[in-house]
Amino acid sequence: MTMAAERKATVIVGAGPAGIRAAELLAAAGIRPVVIDEGLKAGGQVYRRPPQGFGRPAEQLYGSEAGKALALHALFDRLVARGEVEYYPQSSAMALADNVLQVLTPAGRREFAYDRLILATGATDRLVPLPGWQAPGVYSLGAMQIALKAQGVALGRRIVLAGSGPLLTLVAAQLLKAGANVVAILDTASLRNQILALPGMMARPALVLRGLAMRLKLGRLYRAGVTLTDIVSDESGPGAVRWRDAGGCDHHTECDAVGIGWHLRAETQLAGLAQCSFDYGPGWAQWLPRADRMGRCMEGVYLAGDSLRILGADGAEVAGRLAASACLADIGLPFPDPARDLRLMARYERFARAVASAFPWPVDMIRSTPDETMVCRCEGISAGDLRRSVDYAGGEANRVKSMVRVGMGRCQGRFCQLAGAELISAHVGIPVCDVGRLREQAPARPLPVGSWISEA
Repeated sequence: MTMAAERKATVIVGAGPAGIRAAELLAAAGIRPVVIDEGLKAGGQVYRRPPQGFGRPAEQLYGSEAGKALALHALFDRLVARGEVEYYPQSSAMALADNVLQVLTPAGRREFAYDRLILATGATDRLVPLPGWQAPGVYSLGAMQIALKAQGVALGRRIVLAGSGPLLTLVAAQLLKAGANVVAILDTASLRNQILALPGMMARPALVLRGLAMRLKLGRLYRAGVTLTDIVSDESGPGAVRWRDAGGCDHHTECDAVGIGWHLRAETQLAGLAQCSFDYGPGWAQWLPRADRMGRCMEGVYLAGDSLRILGADGAEVAGRLAASACLADIGLPFPDPARDLRLMARYERFARAVASAFPWPVDMIRSTPDETMVCRCEGISAGDLRRSVDYAGGEANRVKSMVRVGMGRCQGRFCQLAGAELISAHVGIPVCDVGRLREQAPARPLPVGSWISEA
């Protein structure tokens, strides 16, 4: 049953670090925000909370970040207990138009009219299509991390992790600490790139040292500068990963589960539906929303956290405070001096740019993807299908989408858009930014048809 929106509110989508800090600042100013989150409990992905009765302590779940995680959890729980926020867990924002947000809650569809909207929707895995990646038993690194944090489960008895970025090292370290059998950690980034980026990454020296300590614990399992050939699989799942090392030697590593991921991509579906503008960031190798330093995207819409820039959990907290400060300023209410947070944000951005340089998007590997490789898993579109469609549709992403259906499935291009754009760019011979980005379509996530039918 649809519950009509009765009043306008300040709405926050997402209860990770950015959303929690934004809610805290708004509540302190006397505003009772509506907080909508897909999780069972607040915390987001990085500080995901386990189910009731879960036995692993916080130190095992969050490592050196356990104190921050527990403090954020307690903060948000206090806001809810005091009635300072109106909280809707297990709820998905599906669409928005005319300052009304359509949300699927456990009780059914609801509409929230808002005058201010803070989007703190986080990020998802950034994936590269590999021959065999569509097989059962091939997961994203984020999925492997969720299974470990939420259920204490290692997905596989003999695991290969592949990709690039800090998440690769982090998930590997977490799995090994939990006793999982990780047999190889394959990084497409070269050691040279990583070393050259170290001066920029020293904007956050403590984080770099923690990362290096994790890397040392991986030992000989970690291999840098690799080229992934394919995942050997059948209907029962993966059997091996074939890869080439930095010296050009071929390897065949047997496994029964594979985790892949190349850093993260901003979750921008709702920002697109809100008509925010986007710019292609070549360093980030993805389209990112355009916003000012405080997170203002357009009138009444603010962005915070990884949905704006991939800056990690600490950066998300700062961005959440800045977005809430901008919201208060625009309403005409007092807000904290943002100078310190703006300085912090500049430092986090320097670090993030260096990370992007250290662990680059593997453009050459993507552009040489064999024709038979599945690119869009939702619609079953191969690299060859996509290339052939470009001959008719030209080099514009949405024309290719309408021709061959790439990006029309359940994920709406979240997993295939970036790699697909590289294939189009290479085939036509134009810069990848000229390919454009796929237009968003509501609903932002798959939903039961019955949940969206209003009663007369």
